[in-house]
Parts: sequence; C-alpha cells; structure tokens
Amino acid sequence: MTPEKELLLKQLTAVQESLLWKVEGLSDDELRRPMTPTGTNLIGIVKHLTGITGGYLCEAFGRDREKPPHEYDEELFFGLDLWATPDESTDELVGAYRRACADGARAIEELDLDTVGTHHTGSEVTLREMILTVLLDTTRHTGHADVVRELTDGRVGSRPGDPMSPDDPEYLRMYRARITGEIDRDTWMTYVRNRPDHDPSA
Repeated sequence: MTPEKELLLKQLTAVQESLLWKVEGLSDDELRRPMTPTGTNLIGIVKHLTGITGGYLCEAFGRDREKPPHEYDEELFFGLDLWATPDESTDELVGAYRRACADGARAIEELDLDTVGTHHTGSEVTLREMILTVLLDTTRHTGHADVVRELTDGRVGSRPGDPMSPDDPEYLRMYRARITGEIDRDTWMTYVRNRPDHDPSA
C-alpha cells in the first residue's frame, strides 16, 4: 500500500473500532433507546454507517456488498436506517457493520486511490473521495455515540483504557466545577497538581 492509502485506512479503522467499542456491553434496550430529542440511538448509528460504508467503498466501485432488506423499504427515506425495527437483531446489525468494515478495507487495499466509481446520485467519484467521505461521516457519528454512551452508562473515551478520559468521579466533579465557575483557576490547578498521577513534565 502507498503511505497515503495506509494512513487513510489506519484512521478509518481506528474510528470504526472506537464505534464498535461504544456498543459493547449494553443491553438490547440500551442500544435501541433514543437519547436525544431527534431520536439518536446507538444501534441506529451502527445501522446507518453499515450502509454508508458498504455503499460508498464497495458498491460505488462495482464490488459486491451485503445489502440489508431495509434498503428496499420506502421508509428508508424517512430515517429507517437510523433505528432498528423490533424484528432486527442488534447482534446481527453489529455483525453486518463489522462485515461492511472488512469489505471496505479490502476495497481500499485492492483498488488504486484514483479508481473512478459512481456515487448513488450518478456522479463520478474516486476511491480517495469516498474514503474521506466515509471517514468524515464515521467520525461525526462516533462523536454522537460518545455522548449517547456517556448518557447511557457513563462510559467515556475512544478506546479501552483511554488515558484522556479518567474514570475518576472526584476528578470529573472538580472538572465540572471548574467549567461552571464553582471553583476558580487557582483552586483547580492546585487540585490537579496535587493529584498522585500528576506529571509535572506533561
């Protein structure tokens, strides 16, 4: 692979793995539960990105992809790919996303970045354009999943053991107090500097 292609695939794979981590360890009800006024839910994010990933990285370039039944349903145009119906298994939806990611990765590995394909609107696109489109959309929706997961059970971070997301209720309480102005800068900095894990060289 070229360095550019390797970098694009690495970044896409990382954000896809982050999204999959966001849906681990939750009940079926928690995965389906709408968590915002617009109905954002974790399994809907996964379902949506399955179509985006397979459609843009495989179908657009004449490659076979797994096409789920809901893509033939008129309700798709009214948001059907953003939530799961009662007869859709959440395990199967997550599995379908994993397969779409694997199919997309193979397309990236096997095709040249300048390969020309056809977008579903009929316009010509290159593989490079479609990788960037999928990366952008996946990153955007994984950010939504970050917030939804935190609201669901408090899990934060982009991966297991993420050092940028401390699992420390006291730290989070003080951080929030600094944001809201309940404590001033000096109080906050004194607290941070006196923490056992503080690294003065950081």
